[in-house]
Amino acid sequence: MAAGKGTRMKSALPKVLHPLAGKPLLGHVLATAHAVQARNAVVITGHGAIEVEASCAQLASATADLALNFVRQEPQLGTGHAVQQAVPVLADDGVRIGISTT
Repeated sequence: MAAGKGTRMKSALPKVLHPLAGKPLLGHVLATAHAVQARNAVVITGHGAIEVEASCAQLASATADLALNFVRQEPQLGTGHAVQQAVPVLADDGVRIGISTT
């Protein structure tokens, strides 16, 4: 989820674009998704959506085999609402990773 304003950070830069260890926070998330061999990632944007989506395009070169889908959360009504916005673009192929049925 990359929709937050980051009000407490007191910056005009969207929260997920703040650098940590030389790359944006969102870059770390995408790199991790790539490392665990995720097929795709859904990036939920809101505040600063255009800037966040443009940054993802630049970050995607390092994770070329990770498909990115963008969903806008407008208006921003919290985390649960953000997840609801992503549901229509999630694959329904029956693949579940890391879910135990025992």
